[in-house]
Amino acid sequence: MTAPVTVYVPRDSAALSVGADQVAKELERAAARVGRPIRLIRNGSRGMLWLEPLVEVVTERGRVGYGPVESSRVGDLVAAGLFDGADHDLCQGVVDQLPWLREQTRLCFARVGVTDPLSPEDYLAHGGLLGLRRALELPAADVVAEVTESGLRGRGGAGFPAGIKWKTVADTPGPLKFVCCNADEGDSGTFADRMLMEGDPFTLIEGMTIAARAVGAQEGYIYIRSEYPDAVRTMRRAIDVARAEGWLGADILGSGLRFDLFVRVGAGAYICGEETAMLESLEGKRGMVRAKPPIPAITGLFGKPTVVNNVLTLASVPAILADGAAAYRDLGVERSRGTQVFQLAGNIARGGIFETAFGMNLRELIHRYGGGTLSGRPVRAVQVGGPLGAYLPESGLDLPLEYEAFVAAGAMLGHGGIVVFDDTVDMAAMARFAMEFCAEESCGKCTPCRVGAVRGVEVIDRIVAGQDPDGNLALLNDLCELMTEGSLCAMGGLTPMPVRSALLHFPDDFTAR
Repeated sequence: MTAPVTVYVPRDSAALSVGADQVAKELERAAARVGRPIRLIRNGSRGMLWLEPLVEVVTERGRVGYGPVESSRVGDLVAAGLFDGADHDLCQGVVDQLPWLREQTRLCFARVGVTDPLSPEDYLAHGGLLGLRRALELPAADVVAEVTESGLRGRGGAGFPAGIKWKTVADTPGPLKFVCCNADEGDSGTFADRMLMEGDPFTLIEGMTIAARAVGAQEGYIYIRSEYPDAVRTMRRAIDVARAEGWLGADILGSGLRFDLFVRVGAGAYICGEETAMLESLEGKRGMVRAKPPIPAITGLFGKPTVVNNVLTLASVPAILADGAAAYRDLGVERSRGTQVFQLAGNIARGGIFETAFGMNLRELIHRYGGGTLSGRPVRAVQVGGPLGAYLPESGLDLPLEYEAFVAAGAMLGHGGIVVFDDTVDMAAMARFAMEFCAEESCGKCTPCRVGAVRGVEVIDRIVAGQDPDGNLALLNDLCELMTEGSLCAMGGLTPMPVRSALLHFPDDFTAR
């Protein structure tokens, strides 16, 4: 009997949204019609979203990709020799050799798109658990030291050193501690957390277990936004598999370490991306920001010492423990060490995931890899860091992708989301959107954010309408200063950033009416 051909079709949400399930079904039907046995594996997306659904076929040359594949074309593809990796107008060649993938440095996403996300055998075969096994052999303090020496900073947006946070939790006495993963990925143009949870959930589980080992926690929670149902299902199934394999539970890998994980689903509030609002939500309360101090590392979930990290931060940890702090620290520049997972979105020809060491030029990422705008028109503005990030003009795209360079330019790197706009964008409307977004998503706890954002929308409307533009521009600047200095958290504190950057770089959009 002919050996089955292995075929990969992603089950990532992005691929599903463009018909991946239908493509998978048609492949099985077509294989049955021609009498060709296949082994169909539903993997995560490789991150080349313009090629989804991307079908990969294992051949002697490697995994040959075809995309974007519509279900109506599957029959023709099979007839043309898809199962043998034959040439076709949809054939992209050997996937690993495509420049988009070949020129990345994938640590967090090393297995995403490569393995079956829920196969423990696949995970182990591709280097899984090496970091956890090493962490279990080291004293807890050495695990913390390893993360500290690596230079890993929080990938959720603030960029706070992860090792310092872990050491604070480890040094705070108490019999009960928690590890919480904030997967409430609400920033516009961001989707890396979702893609990792759907494409390689065991990496996140391993990273959280290493954190538990380091700080002495026995319980962990993954807080996922309700808009990610596929990620919720995948993480819950992966946790069940991990328990069955002995990777979670009362005696992890026979080490005596006790740690278990649970998924909790948010209700769609952007503010729960802020760590203390997330903790409130996890406790069953309305998601509202807590005043600091005390910090969550000392008084966190249910008042206990708590590690709170983003998905990509925790997903970086297994590689750090497996390969050592020095190997991670050797990547990147200055105080931005390791890799960041950049997400290209908006008006972009080739949107998707690009993981690389810090230091690449923003212009190179957008034009060389992203292919410029989808519309073919000139790039006018780029927003980095979510809806509260600064708008950079085309002349400012030579900025290196690292934390301090962005801060010096009055911007922020945030979660690595990059949204591109062409020359048809109305930047006054984008500034208004920032204030409107804040007014809609504010938790309402502090006056500068709750009231300031509403007043901001009104003032921008008066400026655009030509009502006393000079006076209202001065008022808008005062309002921005008040929100920046007086808000309780980054929600109100950062809302002025996109507004001020739009005023600075695109002033004519506000007055030329």
